[in-house]
Amino acid sequence: MKRLWTPAWIARHVAMVVLVTAFLGLGWWQVSRAAAGNAISWGYAVEWPIFAGFVVFVWWREVRHTLRGPATSPDQASAAAATRTAEAPAGTATRPVVRRPVRVARAAGTAAVGEDADLAAYNRYLQWLNDNPGAKPGDYPG
Repeated sequence: MKRLWTPAWIARHVAMVVLVTAFLGLGWWQVSRAAAGNAISWGYAVEWPIFAGFVVFVWWREVRHTLRGPATSPDQASAAAATRTAEAPAGTATRPVVRRPVRVARAAGTAAVGEDADLAAYNRYLQWLNDNPGAKPGDYPG
């Protein structure tokens, strides 16, 4: 629970309370305007409490995420994960580590006689994607 009382979390708690109070107040204001005859205010009267609910939802989700996460810094957590992966006995399931693919040098392929250069470049790109299954298209060195 100490993790939820850091200066950053205190600011988040205060922001949540202020936003929810403001959104519910704005919703009540729109209800009073709608009751006075402004028909479009009925839509806003429904909308502001939904915004307040969304703020509470995001706040609650972040609280749960923080309480479930490790109490260590990100550097310590990544080092501990690497140690667990390296020391894991054979046959046990470990979570895969997601890493960026290694950049490879551009293949100096030459197009065959009569082959379109654009088609050859596209085929090299598809081959590179096939050889690097975790790669993103933006990682392509060509």
